[in-house]
Amino acid sequence: MSTRTLSTRLSLVGGACALALVSACSASVTGNDDKSADSPHSDTSQAAQQSQARVTSNVRPGARGIDLGKKVRLRVASGTLQEVQVTGPEGGIVQGRLSPDKTRWVSTTPLQAASRYRVTSTAVDSAGLKKGYEAGFKTRSLTLDEQTYPSFVPVEGQTVGVGMPVIIRFDVPVTDKASIEKHLKVTSQPAQAGSFYWVSSQEVHWRPRTYWRPGTNVTVNADIAGVPAGNGIYGQTNRSLKFHVGDAMVSKVNTVTDDMKVFRNGKLIRTIPITTGQQPKFTTRSGIKVIVEKFRHKRMNSETIGIDPNSADGYDLDDVEYAMRVTYSGEFVHAAPWSVGSQGSSNVSHGCTGMSTDNAAWYYNLSKVGDVVEYTGTSKPMTLTNGFGDWNESFAEYRKGSALS
Repeated sequence: MSTRTLSTRLSLVGGACALALVSACSASVTGNDDKSADSPHSDTSQAAQQSQARVTSNVRPGARGIDLGKKVRLRVASGTLQEVQVTGPEGGIVQGRLSPDKTRWVSTTPLQAASRYRVTSTAVDSAGLKKGYEAGFKTRSLTLDEQTYPSFVPVEGQTVGVGMPVIIRFDVPVTDKASIEKHLKVTSQPAQAGSFYWVSSQEVHWRPRTYWRPGTNVTVNADIAGVPAGNGIYGQTNRSLKFHVGDAMVSKVNTVTDDMKVFRNGKLIRTIPITTGQQPKFTTRSGIKVIVEKFRHKRMNSETIGIDPNSADGYDLDDVEYAMRVTYSGEFVHAAPWSVGSQGSSNVSHGCTGMSTDNAAWYYNLSKVGDVVEYTGTSKPMTLTNGFGDWNESFAEYRKGSALS
């Protein structure tokens, strides 16, 4: 398991004369104080110089099996906290918050599983005398069934099209979506506003308000290690992703005129004769689709869409060339040399967008995952979850899919 360490240091303006930080073995620490510089051998002076500050913690020093949902709390009596540091695995620091009167501190970031932590703090009393506190503890281990791991689409370093959503998938369901979403972040250069949308308890998407700007660099952070995901599940690890948005390739398919106009960065570069789904049996969906994956060669069998390949409407094609998936339900853009006679004039496919082999090769070589294909002309709608269908909701509606909306 990969872990990410966390840390927090709060420095407060303190009093005069720095005294040594004192180790302690209990939550209430008295410690030893330096003797007076004026009377180094005077017991009376030593007692007079002892700090009255007293630090306590809600985590017993040396404790084991601390739950990951536990918040570390420190409190000081007869003084104020001058410094607090909670260090975790590999010396990382846990973030925390200090009360306005500087008498209480509470951690604000989650603990990680099976990890050792060290708490150190310094308090100062009204006379400016310091008292140190130090303690350690260890968190409990988690089974794999108690952890959820985030995976990303696209992949690290990939160049994608302007319609590509950020996709985060979890191997164990997330029931406390708000808790997890608070620790997910998408940033871009140039900056573009956007929103998360939970497709299911195991998948959340993020898309900008409008298509990405060409040339955008995107960073995704899932800082979920130790974050409660509901039902006793916690985030397994922290992960990050960087990807790049390439040229804006937006194609417009008209199922009435049977053509596809291909635009690159807003400029029309080719109009391609096509055929789409025979109506009404195999009507192609209208709406905004995005290229999900590409195959130089693809076997296509009608059984995958519920049609017996041995029936009159069935098919089993071993080597379909230049195939680009645009829906999970089986719609592709691909070479269809068998229907060239119908391309540009009628719809004869089972729902896919077919074109000549030469046009398909040209289109395939220019296209990338995340490129947009906009379909018009039929009454059968594209849906948000059938592929990368995130653009088939208005942004106002899409934002309602956030757990934090």
